[in-house]
Amino acid sequence: MSTLAKSSAKDSYSLKIKLKSGLLFTWFVILTLICLLPLYILIINATREHGEIVHSISLLPGSNLAENFKTVTESQDYLYIFDVWAGYKNSLIITACSTVFTVFFSALTAYGIHVYDFKLKEVSYTVILLVMMIPVQVTSVGFVEFMNSIGLINTYWPLVLPAIAAPSVVYFMRSYMKSSFPLDIVEAARIDGCSEFRTFIQIAIPMMKPAIAVQSIFAFVASWNNFYTPNMILLTAKTKEKTLPMMISAIGASDTLNDYGSKYMAIALTVLPIVVAYVILSKYIVAGVALGGVKE
Repeated sequence: MSTLAKSSAKDSYSLKIKLKSGLLFTWFVILTLICLLPLYILIINATREHGEIVHSISLLPGSNLAENFKTVTESQDYLYIFDVWAGYKNSLIITACSTVFTVFFSALTAYGIHVYDFKLKEVSYTVILLVMMIPVQVTSVGFVEFMNSIGLINTYWPLVLPAIAAPSVVYFMRSYMKSSFPLDIVEAARIDGCSEFRTFIQIAIPMMKPAIAVQSIFAFVASWNNFYTPNMILLTAKTKEKTLPMMISAIGASDTLNDYGSKYMAIALTVLPIVVAYVILSKYIVAGVALGGVKE
């Protein structure tokens, strides 16, 4: 093949790659805009008046942000069913504890299944996956009855302790460890006299930072947005004891609160911590952290 033909084929291939990259980039930009549009509309409507929201759609912010915020945080009509600061405290306590329990104990379980060899290793892992397939609605009646029998109704414990058992997170953690956690490093730690639990804390957890960050975001969002379980457990809780999703549901069901601007503001305040959590943890998703990795 002549040099001219080779150059032409190379240019054609390069053009195809650029065209394909351009189409993919355009497609991903469109998907990103579609995903962000509802959040953007939410923030915009939180700055507008009720009449403006009812009569028109706008992509430009309004001038009623401070008034809507004041209404949500100071109006007695709202404080009766939506105490944002109490909701923040309650939801943060439940979500923080649930996220820590979910990530830590799931990583510990995945570590045990991945590192140790025992007779029922694969059977136990299969059982964990089977539990993942059972919808929470199937066990909700028995769960509520059990919590009532041991006196934990209207407390936060039933919303936190079950987070220890998270089969989907265990599955993700084990899959990550199978590809990114060499067993040689555990053997090296044992030779150096490191205890098993110390090996997990000081070696396994730092090497699993990307997986832990991803699952922390998912666990945080799932717990923060959880309405089903708190609504079953906190049956007679007062407003100051409820979570934010429960308060938002009360706003939607109220016949007296008809100001859409303040309603959007209340929802925006509920979504804000999720955005902050993602911004804080997202850098670990793209950062390939593998401290002390062993090359074979």
